[in-house]
Amino acid sequence: MFLSSCQKVNVKMHTIIHEDGSCEREVSYSNIMSKELRDSVWDKGSIGWSQPMPECLNIDAFNNSHTEIGAGDTVTTTFNCRFPSAEEMCLQTPLQLNSTRLKSQAKLEKHFRWFYTEYTFTEVFNCVGDTFKIAPTDYADKDVVSFWFTGQPNLIEGLSGAEASEKLSNMEPFVSKWLNDNLYQVCFDYIVSHYDSIPNPPVSREGFIALHDSLANFLLKDHDDILNVNATETLRSFFHSDAYAMFFDEGNPCGKALNKELANRLNIFWFNVPYTLSMPGTVVDAGTGVCRDGIIYYAFTGERLIPHDYVITATSRVTNVWAFIVTLLIILLAIGSFFYRGHFYHRN
Repeated sequence: MFLSSCQKVNVKMHTIIHEDGSCEREVSYSNIMSKELRDSVWDKGSIGWSQPMPECLNIDAFNNSHTEIGAGDTVTTTFNCRFPSAEEMCLQTPLQLNSTRLKSQAKLEKHFRWFYTEYTFTEVFNCVGDTFKIAPTDYADKDVVSFWFTGQPNLIEGLSGAEASEKLSNMEPFVSKWLNDNLYQVCFDYIVSHYDSIPNPPVSREGFIALHDSLANFLLKDHDDILNVNATETLRSFFHSDAYAMFFDEGNPCGKALNKELANRLNIFWFNVPYTLSMPGTVVDAGTGVCRDGIIYYAFTGERLIPHDYVITATSRVTNVWAFIVTLLIILLAIGSFFYRGHFYHRN
């Protein structure tokens, strides 16, 4: 029930850097459409608007779009927009999380090197770790946290498969406890803030707050994952009362609101928008990405935004053909001048 539409729909983002410093951004999303619906909307020519927009997209600034139907009834809609600079492009980042546009800062540096011009593009997406009240660094070293969520720094470099597996298995418990504690805290804080809505609570608000640790231990004594806990039954067993069942019933306004609070945290783990980048000329440094056929591929997931800002950067070089021509002309002129002077002195 916590899955966002970005998990159901294949969403991609492609950034194109041009030699003149302008930038272009494309976002696309694909879905599977039934044959009946495909034929009916395709005939009307309105298929671009027939697909539900994924919750992780905000394309207000993208006024160009087209839709195609591919193999297997796959419908892909693509939006694109060109911006005069990288700075202006990042102001209209088309990605959002929990209905809030992701913030990023981008810049393009251009360095003239005579025979070639070097371009370095960097985009930094702001961390969203403050979505969680309890920081993962309370449970593990910052390098371990960063590696778990982003792969950097590479803490298993040089290890054998068995050694890497053991190291990873030792890291996993901290993630489970961190997430369980955070989700528990969301529920606990929500109940406390809405305590006046509970008819005939078994304990006072102050008494409930004092039971924070005892209740957490009771909830998780037989479970490694808090999402597997039947909260209504467990709280009934702990308090001998059904007073708190309202918070776990989606038919109740409080239950619906609490479910949304939990979903806002878990949506981060479902957010997955592959980021591709095209640079002018030849790519000489792809940063943390992988370059294939001139396109750089980056994994861009919500988890990578948890420990710190996520940096996408690449450097490319454009050969200045005219510089070679000018250099060759200078060399030819120098050689011609040398022979001319030699011939002139010989005659005299």
